[in-house]
Amino acid sequence: MACLNNICKEVSDEKKMTKEEEDYTLDGTVDRHGQPAIRSKTGTWVSGILLLVNQGLATLAFFGVGVNLVLFLTRVLGQDNAEAANNVSKWTGTVYIFSLLGAFLSDSYWGRYKTCAIFQAIFVVGLVLLSISSSAFLLYPKGCGDEETPCGTHSTFHIVFFYLAIYMVALGNGGYQPTIATFGADQFDEEDPKEGHSKIAFFSFFYLALNLGSLFSNTILGYFEDQGMWTLGFWASAGSAFVALVLFLIGTPRYRHFKPQGNPLSRFCQVLVAAIRKWKVGIRPGDDHLFETDKNESAIKGDRRILHTEGFRFLDRAAIMTPNDYAMDEEKNTKGRNPWRLCTITQVEEVKCILRLLPIWLCTILYSVVFTQMASLFVEQGDAMKTTVSNFDIPAASMSSFDILSVATFIFIYRRILDPIVAKIKTNPKGLTELQRMGIGLVIAILAMVAAGVVEVFRLKYANKDCPNCNNASSLSIFWQIPQYMLIGASEVFMYVGQLEFFNGQAPDGLKSFGSALCMTSISLGNYVSSLLVTMVMKISTRDNMPGWIPGNLNKGRLDLFYFLLAALTTADLMIYIICARWYKCIKFDGRTNGDDDDNKKSRPVTVAAQAEFRV
Repeated sequence: MACLNNICKEVSDEKKMTKEEEDYTLDGTVDRHGQPAIRSKTGTWVSGILLLVNQGLATLAFFGVGVNLVLFLTRVLGQDNAEAANNVSKWTGTVYIFSLLGAFLSDSYWGRYKTCAIFQAIFVVGLVLLSISSSAFLLYPKGCGDEETPCGTHSTFHIVFFYLAIYMVALGNGGYQPTIATFGADQFDEEDPKEGHSKIAFFSFFYLALNLGSLFSNTILGYFEDQGMWTLGFWASAGSAFVALVLFLIGTPRYRHFKPQGNPLSRFCQVLVAAIRKWKVGIRPGDDHLFETDKNESAIKGDRRILHTEGFRFLDRAAIMTPNDYAMDEEKNTKGRNPWRLCTITQVEEVKCILRLLPIWLCTILYSVVFTQMASLFVEQGDAMKTTVSNFDIPAASMSSFDILSVATFIFIYRRILDPIVAKIKTNPKGLTELQRMGIGLVIAILAMVAAGVVEVFRLKYANKDCPNCNNASSLSIFWQIPQYMLIGASEVFMYVGQLEFFNGQAPDGLKSFGSALCMTSISLGNYVSSLLVTMVMKISTRDNMPGWIPGNLNKGRLDLFYFLLAALTTADLMIYIICARWYKCIKFDGRTNGDDDDNKKSRPVTVAAQAEFRV
């Protein structure tokens, strides 16, 4: 009987342990104390909804500044159209450069929660300083900054204070933006069928929250700012960002976390150094003589091995085993692999993968030049058109709401109509590939620039040549801009969504954030290229007493020629992109390094005997 009681007790303990194990998440997430996350007490939609509201409010705050920044620079600071467009492009580009910093810190050292909290705090401080500088220094005399009343001159201190504030806004939003979406997805365990489905749905709701926030900024806040109520608009943005930060911190006890994985740059450097050290070593075809670890020795636990490819064969030397690749470990009194002399196939393929992605990435930069015109020259063009309907004045910046509506519409059209049709025609359940979608995005971008150029031709036809300040300088209605905004929105669905999926899908497991950073960095460089292009065009076109293509009074310029130039450059970029897309080879994964035994049996056998030969 005592034996039977012991058996029953052991069975009961095993059931209790099994139940406790089932309560924990299966994807390796931990709670705020670093302990395995308990499913019922962390994550899921409780955390997800907080982060969705946080994203909507933060987006409202950011676009409350960015959507009308070009008009603030012209009306309040007295900059001409070309200078203001350049400054907006530089500022927007800096936002996305800082996103690279945020992604690096979150994945390597700080983790996503700490990164989001710190950069959101910087974001709030920047918005508060911007509001103070506008109300105390820049909007003088009182009531200036609208279409009719110009502001006075400003001291160097006031200008420096203003730029310090807006670049703090850029730092805060840029560092936060690439991290919050991934952090939201972390709240759902992809190993659990129910939570895995919710994780997929989260991205759709996240994109919806982003669009709703920007739509409010482009319409309501944009209207008040266009009427000269800049202080009200900036303080509203600061308040929205503060509420977003408070909501984010309220959810702290519920969040799930992934631990940061360390600096990926060292792995890249190890491959390059090892390959250079062995530049005289001969390379044989195939991968039987190349080094690969077993699943327990992976650089990052959980990563999948990447299968060997024949391209960039010089880098394969880093994985060729030689007698000098192992150094003595004095503590263990054994020989260990020197990672700066011998790298794994997966490490080498990581570098190859990034090298293959770079040409595609470079081709996306010029598209971002087209995209950035929506926040600068499109606004200036609209401001020089008829913006009144009856007695209601339409802010030029609010026209970007048609871009948002276009994005939502074409996502539905693509997902529900176009993609299923293409899938049936191609007998491919996935429909268009990411590379094909990006190419379509470039084609639509060309059409958008042609449409903008045609609208400008007709705007000039109905323009008042004697207009001194170019506000309502043409009888052509601002609603003629709708096609170019709609086309830009359609191109985003194909280019930016496809680009995000492509870089995330083709990036190695240890560099997923780097894939997202590539998308945002292309936008950043696009803004800088746009600024450089405007500067070059103005320098060339202002010769012989000509006012240039983009003067302060657009009625005396040729903005249409600039749009047609962008269309021609994008066409050339499309041709190069097609060549790069045909050359590109997709990454091929093996199995996860912490997978089941069956997965490991499918993996390429490790040359243990060859490794042991050099350990003696």
